[in-house]
Amino acid sequence: MKSRFILITLFLCCCLVRSGAENYPYRSDVLWVTVPDHADWLYETGEKAVVDVQLYRYGIPEDAVVSYSVADDMMKGDVDGTVKLSRGRARVNIGTRKTPGFRDLRLTATVGGKKYSHHIKVGFSVDKIRPFTKEPADFMEYWKDGIDEMRARPLAFTKELAREYCTPKMDCFLVRLELNGRGQAVYGYLFIPKDAAAGSCPAVLCPPGAGIKTIKEPLRHRYYGENGFIRLEMEIHGLDPRLPEPMFRDISNAFNGRDNGYLANGLDNRDRYYMRRVYLALVRALDLLASLPQWDGTNLAVQGGSQGGALAIVAAALDSRVTQCVVNHPALSDMAAYSAGKTGGYPHFNKMMGMMTTDNIRTMAYYDVVNFARHVKADTYMTWGYNDDTCPPTTSYAVWNVLSCPKESLITPINEHWTSDATEYGQFEWIRRHLRKKP
Repeated sequence: MKSRFILITLFLCCCLVRSGAENYPYRSDVLWVTVPDHADWLYETGEKAVVDVQLYRYGIPEDAVVSYSVADDMMKGDVDGTVKLSRGRARVNIGTRKTPGFRDLRLTATVGGKKYSHHIKVGFSVDKIRPFTKEPADFMEYWKDGIDEMRARPLAFTKELAREYCTPKMDCFLVRLELNGRGQAVYGYLFIPKDAAAGSCPAVLCPPGAGIKTIKEPLRHRYYGENGFIRLEMEIHGLDPRLPEPMFRDISNAFNGRDNGYLANGLDNRDRYYMRRVYLALVRALDLLASLPQWDGTNLAVQGGSQGGALAIVAAALDSRVTQCVVNHPALSDMAAYSAGKTGGYPHFNKMMGMMTTDNIRTMAYYDVVNFARHVKADTYMTWGYNDDTCPPTTSYAVWNVLSCPKESLITPINEHWTSDATEYGQFEWIRRHLRKKP
């Protein structure tokens, strides 16, 4: 196992805009800098963590009063205090943990009459973090039965040229993939290198992040198709991505609100839960890729972030043909942990009234990514940050620590819920380096 820890200091970040490179933070008067006394932001349980806090306005140290609270990852604060900055800096002792996990230092200061906030998470004995969620005895049998039932119907899809996304090096097709005999389907943009010979191309499935939305920026990862890869950028709701953006907003507002979101739809029953069709659709999408004459017959990768990262792990667990699995901060991980007063994963059902019922928790176990991670055999590359409040680092480690496949990590502590373009291109390069030779 290889782990690369990349610490990105705030002073070295920059944003590229049309006018050229601009200093970080982008067009803000105030800059926070928080530096733990352990360079990798990691401690053993029982060790005390101290964070150097710096605050600048216009690049000049600001002697403000900073209010702070300290909390376990995603939990309510249990320690509160204030500190007066001297020459723009102070040190805050955030204590320790007796159990593996993360502590979150949350900072607030008023500068020039405006309130500014910042936070930083540090980890304790993170290699010992284990998920709360347990695997049902019939877990893989349940999913095998679902796949067999789906495959009882022949693979069926339509494919039409999407000229607006073709380039001199690749063709793009809008695909509608049938899922069952009830008219349900998913759409995707399929990129195939121009004039690719039969059996010459690795294939990559890219499932989407959370939400009801169009497939945004289909050409964002054009370097796959333009470097000899087949790539399918898919959606999961059966909505044509060519629909106008206002229509997607209306649909999302109507069917994906706080109290009626698709990730909660049918959660009381494992057979009626919304995500059942989504998980099975991943296997069907892999069937589509494997049916293409240009596929090399060996390399079938999955790649995604957040919900897409969760779905990448699900696909790799359910389909033994997957050879490479690339994941950013996976969602849907250890979701029921909140029921035990522990840190849980997105979509944070603890924030939704009445969701932590016995029936719902039972269903969650059949859809939780930590249970799928236990069955992944593909080479896996996973990236996550510590400051993430959407897919918290505690749940990323819960996934990472149960993976028993060949695995590598890229940990970017300062990152919240995002990855850079450079990181995502690096994932493409990782897949290319890990391609398997055709038998």
